[in-house]
Amino acid sequence: MEPIIEFRNVSKWYGEGDNRTYVLKDINLSIYEGEFLAIVGFTGSGKTTLVNLMSGLLKPSKGEVLFKGKPIQGPSLERGIIFQNYSLLPWFTVYQNVALAVDAVFPSWTNEQKDSHIRNFVEMVNLTPAIQKKPNELSGGMRQRVAVARVLSTDPELLLMDEPLGALDALTRGNLQTEILKIWSANQRTAVLITNDVDEGILMADRIIPLTPGPDAVLGPEFSIHVERPRDKTTLNTDPNFKRVRTDILNYLVELGEASKLTQKGQYELPDLTPILPGKNSFNPFRKAV
Repeated sequence: MEPIIEFRNVSKWYGEGDNRTYVLKDINLSIYEGEFLAIVGFTGSGKTTLVNLMSGLLKPSKGEVLFKGKPIQGPSLERGIIFQNYSLLPWFTVYQNVALAVDAVFPSWTNEQKDSHIRNFVEMVNLTPAIQKKPNELSGGMRQRVAVARVLSTDPELLLMDEPLGALDALTRGNLQTEILKIWSANQRTAVLITNDVDEGILMADRIIPLTPGPDAVLGPEFSIHVERPRDKTTLNTDPNFKRVRTDILNYLVELGEASKLTQKGQYELPDLTPILPGKNSFNPFRKAV
């Protein structure tokens, strides 16, 4: 089976010569149609860079990223992305922000079809009472829900999610996790979730791949999630497969973190300074003038 997304020896760096800094180095990865993949890692490990290479917002410095066997040349409606931030047009209402995407993807639909589709996804994220409000009238969590509804309404072949639920309250986050899983299960679109929440990754994904701490981040070993679907958050903690894979992933990440600390020790040499001891003639801003 040909992968829907493939990384072939991909590196991404900034700067040149002695100033070159690698974000990702020698990434090889295949993602197959219909699977749900989660990438976990530490802050600054290059998770967002990885998803931006898949979306076409960034180009690799070396190697190539393929979508259905062809090099990605730029963004495409086939690859929808939910960002960490809201990315909403501030002069548009909730309805209009979702409609903008629906109009672009389904231009042949009637107005009635579009209207029903838009309202369905606004309802899905529990924003019907705010459907005519603009972003500045919404809380941060509500804005993120609009962004989620907008991307899901386009039914992309590849759904990319760059920590999209991190700013939401626990109840809304759980509801959206469930809704995203329902949509994924219904049409078996390929999904890639970028997250630093291991439990979220296990709940949603078929497999989890960690990124090592940057710079020079590489992919770690993959962890397959052998937990039956549909998955129920209320019973997940009692599932022995969940407990096992959760422990394995967390232990691996802890080991990565400790190794990273040891590696970074001694990288920065402190200047040889001799402290000035307080004396009669030294300046002390707290000493009373005489």
